[in-house]
Order: sequence, then C-alpha cells, then structure tokens
Amino acid sequence: MPSILMDVDTGIDDALALVYLVSRPEVRVEAITCTAGNVGARQVALNNLALLELCGRSGIEVAVGAEVPLEIPLVTTEETHGPQGIGYAELPPPKQEISPRHAVDVWVETVRARPGEVTGLITGPLTNFALALRAEPDLPKLLKGLVIMGGCFNYQGNTTPTAEWNVSVDPHAASEVFAAYSGLPEEKLPVVCALETTERIEMRPEHLQKLSEAAGAGPELVLPDQPEGQRSRSDNPLVACLSDAIRFYMEFHRLYDQGYIAHMHDAFAAAAAIGRTPYGARTATVHVETQSPRLVGTTVADFRGIWKEPANARIVTSNDPAQCFDELISSVGALAAAVGKRTLSQREP
Repeated sequence: MPSILMDVDTGIDDALALVYLVSRPEVRVEAITCTAGNVGARQVALNNLALLELCGRSGIEVAVGAEVPLEIPLVTTEETHGPQGIGYAELPPPKQEISPRHAVDVWVETVRARPGEVTGLITGPLTNFALALRAEPDLPKLLKGLVIMGGCFNYQGNTTPTAEWNVSVDPHAASEVFAAYSGLPEEKLPVVCALETTERIEMRPEHLQKLSEAAGAGPELVLPDQPEGQRSRSDNPLVACLSDAIRFYMEFHRLYDQGYIAHMHDAFAAAAAIGRTPYGARTATVHVETQSPRLVGTTVADFRGIWKEPANARIVTSNDPAQCFDELISSVGALAAAVGKRTLSQREP
C-alpha cells in the first residue's frame, strides 16, 4: 500500500492531484502539509479540508507550515488559480479543524515513525521541506522516496523566461533541498517532474466530458465559446467542483496564448509518485540560481558530470499523457460516482 505525505499550495492542479490520490483505494495519505504559494498557507489548508470532505475523506490531518519563503517576500498567484485558489469553484467552510501541529513536525514525526515506508510528494514551493531538513537532516534517508513538481531544464519557464513557479517562489528552499540529496544512492534521489514533461499533461474540454461520463453524470461541457465564468450545472458535486476550477484554469491558459487547455502538472506528479503512470528519468546535478536578479529561480541540470559534482536528482525526461489521463479520469470518475450516490441518498426523504 503506497503511503504518501503531501505538501501542497492548493491550487487547481494540486486539487486534482489530491482528489486523485484519495480516489485510489490502495493509497494511504498520511497527512497534507500546506505552504504559501498559489494562495496563502491558511487558505491552502481550508481548500484541502473542504476537498477532503467533499470526497468523503475527512479525518486526514491537514497542517499549516511556512507562510512566507525562507528569504524573499511571498508572491501569490490568484490571477492563475482564482481568489481562493480553486478557480470558480466554491466549497462550504470545512467542519474539520486545521491541525495544531506545524507542517515541519508532521514531516519529521511521520517519517521518523515509519522509516523507509513514506513517499513524499511536494507540488508547491519547497519551503516546508527545507525547514524539515533543518530539523531532521536524515529525512532523505528516512523517506522511501520523494517526488517534486518543479523546475524546468532547457525549457522556457512559466514565471520568468527561465524559472518555473514553485521554485521561483522560494529558490533558496529549493537550493537547500537539492543540496541535501547530493551524493545519495540513485534510488533515494528525488524524482523531479519539471515543466518539459508536466506541460505535456494538457487537460482539454473532452477530458472533462469523459470525467463526467465516468462519474455517471450528465454531459459536462466546458467549451471555449462559452462565456467566461460560466458555472457547472452538474448534479454531481465533485464533477461540478472540478469543472468550475478547471474552467478558470483553461481561461487563464488561453489568456496567455496557450490554448483552451489546463496543464495538470501536479496530477502527473501524484500518479508518478504511486507508480500509476510510466515515465523515464535521468540522473543529474541540479543547481538553483538564487543571486542573479534576472535568473533567480532558474534550475540548471548537469546531466553529463561537467561540474564533477554528485548527482542530486532524477529528472523526468519522458511520460505518457494519454495513459496519464486515462488513469486520472477512470479513478477520479469512480470517486465522483460514489460522491454522487452519497449526495443523492442524502437528498432522499
């Protein structure tokens, strides 16, 4: 049974990643830690709690961690993910409280208690994990593995010409994390899902239609000729939530001439973390730029050993978008079907 400890800045694609993981019956989500990124850390936590309750999975610990990066001011991106981080979706306030534990304590205590069993999945800035490494430098050895969504290598950034969002929010944290993995055995090196492969995971209107069909719900049409901000009329609450969130994301991508699509970076990373989607990877030594004003947040990979420094990452170099979407749609669709049945039974007199 895969055991996952998530660190997120939810975030539309983080939301799909979370829903996907809880849709997998064999996956144990140990806890979810929250960092500032797409929106503030406390809003991230509220998003996660509300999504878990919608999916019928309340009871998973959700803890807040760093509310600002290590050394630079926080920049959030509501224009990309909406004022609350989940696009046009609106969820009721969660009943479950945010954990009293700090995210760093969750990381350290969970992994110490179950050495070699827990895989970390980080789909936001690396601030919490960097702080956890300061508290427990042996985390890389104690974890079963680590999967990171972040960076870009020989590929245009999505925040600056050379920098990816998660790394650019806290480049100093990313630098500390990669340094902590330097020279470890290959199987312990983090798997890095960077833009050159995550941007291949292009969610399109037909994927949302297939998701609705898999849930046994009516047609779910999110189309480029519809008015901006249109809301879902689906009677399935999970389909409606994801549709309203992803519509916002598609409109954002279109605004920046990328087409009426949504890059589901984090959902791919989640599927990779539990071994449900294939990928190829190459070891490399990663450097994160923290000094140059124009290049801050840039990730550079030495694949050929030119720096003569030990490898500190396994960078994903190939993936299978069609298989990944088949996996996401079938699994999330089955969960949505269960949510729909539960909702229907609650409405019946």
